[in-house]
Amino acid sequence: MASVVLIIHLIIALALVGLVLLQRSEGGALGIGGGGGGGGLFTGRGAANMLTRATAVLAGIFFLTSIGLTILARQDNAPTSIFQDQQPAASGEQPAGDAPTDTKLPQLPARTPQPAEPQVPVSE
Repeated sequence: MASVVLIIHLIIALALVGLVLLQRSEGGALGIGGGGGGGGLFTGRGAANMLTRATAVLAGIFFLTSIGLTILARQDNAPTSIFQDQQPAASGEQPAGDAPTDTKLPQLPARTPQPAEPQVPVSE
């Protein structure tokens, strides 16, 4: 399902780029609307209105497919609770996440408590 929506999304993106390039810019770069008469659908104003509406429709569909792809991606990687996989350990058994107690590492001495007040060095 996600691959179908992705292909549609890419086709819409390419069509959107094409429509933007066809529109008349300030400099008239790649625009199809130019001077001249002739009347009909592709007059300066008619083409601009049609291309503007088509661009707006394709932009809306592009946003919808973007949101759809995001929803589809979140469904595949749905977060799970960390408490679902944990089961209480039976008596005498150690939970899987804890380190074994029979390690061969040396034990560190216990920490001595810190004094309540800071020690001030005595000057000589």
